[in-house]
Amino acid sequence: MSDKFEISGNNHKIILFIILFFAANRVEAQMQKKEVYGFVVDSEGQPLAGVNVRLTTSLDTVMAITSKTGFYKFFQVKGSNIRLNYSSLGLQIVDRSYPQYNSTDRVVAETIILKPQTSVLKEIVIKKYKPITFKEDTVQFNMAAFQFDRRTLLEDALKQIPNFQVSRDGSVYAFGKPITSVQVDGKKFFGGDVLTATRNLPADFIKNIQVIDFYGDEATAKGTKSGNSEKILNIILKEDKKKITFGQVTGGLGNQDRYLASAGINKFNDGQELSFVGSINNTNTNLFSFGSPNGGGSRDRVMGELADFADPTDGFNNVGSLGASFSSNLSDKISAFGRYSFTNAKNTTKGNSYLQSVYGYNTISNLEDYVTKTVDNTHHMNWGFDIKLSESDMLKISPTFSWNKSKGDEIRDRYIKNRLITNKGEYASENNSTSPNAEIDILYAKVFKKPGRKVVYNLHLGYNSLEKNENIVDQNTIIDSTLNEINTKNTFLNQFVKSNNQNQDIKSSLSIIEPVDKGGVLELNYDFNYTAIDARRLVHERNNELNELNRIDSLSLSYDYAFSSNRVGMKYQQDVFTKFKYNIGFAVQPTELTGYSRDKSIKTSYSNVNLIPAAGIKWKFNENSDLSIDYLGKNNQPNFYQIQPILDNTNSQNIIEGNPDLRAEFANRILAKYRKSIVTKGQYFEGSLAYNFVSDKIVSNRSTVLNSTAQKTTFLNTSGYYDIKAYYLFTAALFNDNIQMSLNGNADYYNNVTYINDRRNDGGHFLYSQSLQFRYMFNDLFEAELNGNYSLNKASYKLPFNDQIIAHTGVLGLGSKCYVSEHSSFGVEVSQRLNAGYSSSSWTNINPTIINAYFEYTFMRNNLAMLRIQGFDLLNQNSGITRDVIGNDILDVQNERLSRYFMVSLNFRLQKYPKKSQ
Repeated sequence: MSDKFEISGNNHKIILFIILFFAANRVEAQMQKKEVYGFVVDSEGQPLAGVNVRLTTSLDTVMAITSKTGFYKFFQVKGSNIRLNYSSLGLQIVDRSYPQYNSTDRVVAETIILKPQTSVLKEIVIKKYKPITFKEDTVQFNMAAFQFDRRTLLEDALKQIPNFQVSRDGSVYAFGKPITSVQVDGKKFFGGDVLTATRNLPADFIKNIQVIDFYGDEATAKGTKSGNSEKILNIILKEDKKKITFGQVTGGLGNQDRYLASAGINKFNDGQELSFVGSINNTNTNLFSFGSPNGGGSRDRVMGELADFADPTDGFNNVGSLGASFSSNLSDKISAFGRYSFTNAKNTTKGNSYLQSVYGYNTISNLEDYVTKTVDNTHHMNWGFDIKLSESDMLKISPTFSWNKSKGDEIRDRYIKNRLITNKGEYASENNSTSPNAEIDILYAKVFKKPGRKVVYNLHLGYNSLEKNENIVDQNTIIDSTLNEINTKNTFLNQFVKSNNQNQDIKSSLSIIEPVDKGGVLELNYDFNYTAIDARRLVHERNNELNELNRIDSLSLSYDYAFSSNRVGMKYQQDVFTKFKYNIGFAVQPTELTGYSRDKSIKTSYSNVNLIPAAGIKWKFNENSDLSIDYLGKNNQPNFYQIQPILDNTNSQNIIEGNPDLRAEFANRILAKYRKSIVTKGQYFEGSLAYNFVSDKIVSNRSTVLNSTAQKTTFLNTSGYYDIKAYYLFTAALFNDNIQMSLNGNADYYNNVTYINDRRNDGGHFLYSQSLQFRYMFNDLFEAELNGNYSLNKASYKLPFNDQIIAHTGVLGLGSKCYVSEHSSFGVEVSQRLNAGYSSSSWTNINPTIINAYFEYTFMRNNLAMLRIQGFDLLNQNSGITRDVIGNDILDVQNERLSRYFMVSLNFRLQKYPKKSQ
């Protein structure tokens, strides 16, 4: 037994040894370090960067991220049973297993293809990834990073993008400044018309949106920037949308005889564009805004009014419009675009106004009720030709022509009071006018072999004419109670006025640009400006009994006026470092103003020489922040009504007499601007401060007519005028981008100088505005926008004692939209306006509450059709109140506007893609 036991013990040791031997070998195999690598591509075979690759084995877990070429690699991987997991935002998750790779130290994984994951894309793109690229003069937004419904037009899409604001009338603001023109792939779309683009182009077509600070074609050709820039929008289409035909048809009917009908068709063919649009409506819908049943106004608005959901258009309007545009490459060297539009607009406005003319201890008050009717027919055409004469020569020709025919009627009942003198009067006028206008701009640029050497020439020729006939009846009953005995006097004016004014202007500039040292550029320039006015005005007194017209020579005019200036200057620009630039320059500008009246033997002449320094710096602290400071100087010539050497008593209560001896103003401006963006936090800040002072400022000289309620205005040059303007904008993403905040404000102070009864009056005018906006988006279910604005309008006077007039305005607005299902949604807009300090107590709805609501239902394939039911101004309180302060005048106005109505509209979207070649 003992022998067997020993054998068994030995066997046990042998078995244990064998187990340990193989276990050691297995551990050694598992401890063998390996390399694992491979590639990741998209469904089209293009490399995918930024893909998360997770590797797990029996002994290890590591992570890697693919490079720009889609390549990834793991070093010193321990263990067997390799498992790889591939994931990226918006793409499907892929798993791969490679078991028992013990015989090799290198594992080459198969190339992985990641396909889009729609359900992930909608959720993550909005909240996690909003790429914005900042360049020197361009900010680019990647539209793929935002979530939009398939039907969304560009106008609604912009409301969801940071640093964009869209008002109810369709005006678009980017970084606090208005967008003035729109391009598609670098070419003007419909002549650059903003509304046609934003209310026509589907967001689904767009790859990127660029906001560009544009200084003009001349500055672009020279490569040097000067003056003020405007913001334009450049839309970059997706590759598969560069060849497509699309359009819309909309029709709507409502109560109060409201109607809307519009249609349009657009064709893009890889750089070629052809568009036709048409619209008729009486809902104040903006021109060429087909496909948008929303109402909208035509009055210019500012960012502070974004909170107001009221229709800003005065009166009741019937508008019909037609338009067509094209852009194309005519050859390898010539590209062209053109646009034609026709508009027929009829407006009827009923309202009242309260005018206060402050004369120290005395104020003349004028309360008016009025009705105005106008009919305007306007044709507008503009073209553009870009011609590449050679590799070094470029020519750009841009002609424009417009023709307007207008007819108007006006009736005003007024009550004027000047202390103990009162005037009850009625003013009526009929007028018709025609106005053709033509312009052409020619830009030539030549680039030489020496890098940086250029010659740029720009020529502008303009002609406009206005021929107008007016029939005026002005009758008044004046009651004078200044004496013990009340004196009553009746006046009656019946005139026929025929005017014919022709204006011609020429602007020519030549710039020679020469690099002079490392980073330095010298520019020599010459500018010539010439304006000529040929004015004819015949005034006749009408005798109703004899039906005769008797000419009044003292009020008639035959006058020739000309203003010319020559400017010779030089500017040096230096890029000291990549982050710092400066420029300095100087110019001499002789000016001459002449006027001659043939019928009155009045001749005037004035010459002057302006010395104009120029300077500027731009300091780029880093890629996302910069500071610029610039000085600018320019002339402002008087307009014709300020210099006409006659009395104009067309309005017997406001007589105007020009001053032919006026000199041109010379304005000086210093502007500082700071910008900073923090892309990772979704924050942007911009602030600016401008100081303007004007020599020989043209101001009004207002005086009262003795023993009457009438006033007389003439003009003169004076010193002491300046203004200061400050502005800021701050935007930020809050709470993981669920809320977008925008905070902006401005403060403007004008040191007004006017003359009252030939005495100088120094007064101040202060305008302050502060706005706050929040946008909230919850996935694709709900979105809301909260806006608030406060504005202050304060005017002060020092003659004969310190006095001030103050008006306050506050607006609070809330707009929200809820997506009930895949096909239906509803929205509500509410705004409350609070006004204080306005003059008239007889106005109604001085603090209007506006409530708008709508319901939308989409149907057909790809939701190409939409039914919309909307109600506007449900409380019937839409009314507009405005205040203007000019000199010693404070004018408060309230006009009737489009009020409560309901409408049902139907919209069809049309899309056609070209057939794919076999």
